[in-house]
Amino acid sequence: MAALVISAVFLFLIAIGVPIGTCLGAASVVTLFAFNLGAGMLGMNFHAGIASFPLLAIPFFVLAGVILEKAGLAASIARFFELIVGRMVGGLAVVAVLTSMFWGAISGSGPATTAAVGLILLAPMVRHGYDKHFAGATIAGASDLSIIIPPSIAFIIYGNITGISVSALFVAGIIPGLITGAGMVLMAYLISRIRGYRGTVERGTVRDILSALRSSIWALLAPVVILGGIYTGIFTPTEAAVVAVFYSFFVAVFVYRSITAADFVQILVEAAVTSSVIMYIVVFAGLFTWVASVIGVIDMAAKFIVQVSPNAVVMIVLVDVLLLMLGMVLDAISISYILMPILVPVLAAFKIDLLWYGVIFVCAMAIGQATPPVGVNLFTAANLVRGNLDSIAKEAIPYVIISTIVLIIISIFPVLSTYLPLRAGLYGR
Repeated sequence: MAALVISAVFLFLIAIGVPIGTCLGAASVVTLFAFNLGAGMLGMNFHAGIASFPLLAIPFFVLAGVILEKAGLAASIARFFELIVGRMVGGLAVVAVLTSMFWGAISGSGPATTAAVGLILLAPMVRHGYDKHFAGATIAGASDLSIIIPPSIAFIIYGNITGISVSALFVAGIIPGLITGAGMVLMAYLISRIRGYRGTVERGTVRDILSALRSSIWALLAPVVILGGIYTGIFTPTEAAVVAVFYSFFVAVFVYRSITAADFVQILVEAAVTSSVIMYIVVFAGLFTWVASVIGVIDMAAKFIVQVSPNAVVMIVLVDVLLLMLGMVLDAISISYILMPILVPVLAAFKIDLLWYGVIFVCAMAIGQATPPVGVNLFTAANLVRGNLDSIAKEAIPYVIISTIVLIIISIFPVLSTYLPLRAGLYGR
C-alpha cells in the first residue's frame, strides 16, 4: 500500500507539471505522514542530504563556471577554434562542438554550457547560412559532454550515493568524453557536408592563431589545472573546486580585468541560485530514497531486476534503455537518487564494477539532456534561437544516435573507463 501511495503521488504531480524536486518531496512527505514513519526524520534527512564533503564541490564548481563565463572566456575559446577549423566544411558547427567540450570541462552543467556557447556562436552560425534549428541542436547535443567530461556534477552525485571516489570518476570520464566529442565532430561535419554548410571566409594565419591562443590560454588551462591536480593527487575534487574558484577569480580580475565589484555581486547571486536549485533537488531526492527504502520499494525493485535475467549483459542493456527513457522526463540528479539505491545491490549481485558502471550511467543520462520532452539543453537552445522545440529535437537525433553508439562501446569495453583511474592509482579493484 505504501509503495502505491508514494508512486501515485509522484506520478500524479509529474503528470500535472509540478517541478521534479517538489514532486519528490511531496510524495515523500505524504507517505511519511500517512504511514507514520516519524516526522522527526524530515530534519535528519534534510541535514544528511547535503552534509557531505563531496557535495561541497558543486557550489564551488558552479561559482567558478559563472566567473569564467562573465569574464568572457567562452568567446576566446570559440575564437581560437574558429581560426583553426573555421574554414573547413561545417567549420562553425565543429567549432560549436569543440567549444562546448572545453566549456563543459569548466562549467560541469549542460544547460550552462548551452547558454554560454549559444550566446556566442548561434548568431554567427545562422549568419553563415546554417539552419537555426540545426545550430541549436548542435550546441545542445555537444553540451551533453558537460556531465561526462570532468568536472561533472553528475559524477559528484553518483560518487556521493555509491561511495566511489569522485576523483576516480572524474578521470574515468575523460576517454569516454573525448570519444563522444570526436563522434559529434564527425556527425557535425557529415551533416554540414551533405547540406552544403560552408566554413568561414577568414583564414587564420599563424600569427592570428598564436594571438588567439594567448587570449584563450587561461581558459584552456582551467581543466588542466583542475584535472591535473586531481590526477596527481595534489588535491581532492572538493579542494579542486575551491582552487577553480580562486583560479577563475584571478583570471577574471587580474588577467582579463573584465569584472567589477558590481559584477561580482551578480555572479555570487547567480551561482547561489543555481546551487540552491541543485541542492533543493538533492535534499528531496535523498528524502524520497530514504522513504522508498523504509517502505521496502527499493528491495522489491532490486529483487525484480535480478529476477528478470540472470545475465549481466542483458541487465545492463535493460537498465540503459530505462535510463534513456527516464532521461526524457527527469533530470540527472533525480534519476541518480531514484535508481542508484536500487541498482547498487543489483550491480553487486552481478559483480559489476561500480566505477565502470558510473561512466555508463552518466553517459546514458547525458543523452537525456538532448531528448524531449524534458531535454533541458534543448529548451535552453530553443529559447536562444527563438525556434520550435520539436524542430530542434528532430535536428538533435543524429547526435543522440552517435552518443548512443558511444554508450554501447563503453558498455562493451570497460577498459575505456577504468584504464586512466587505475593507471593514476585513484581506484583499485
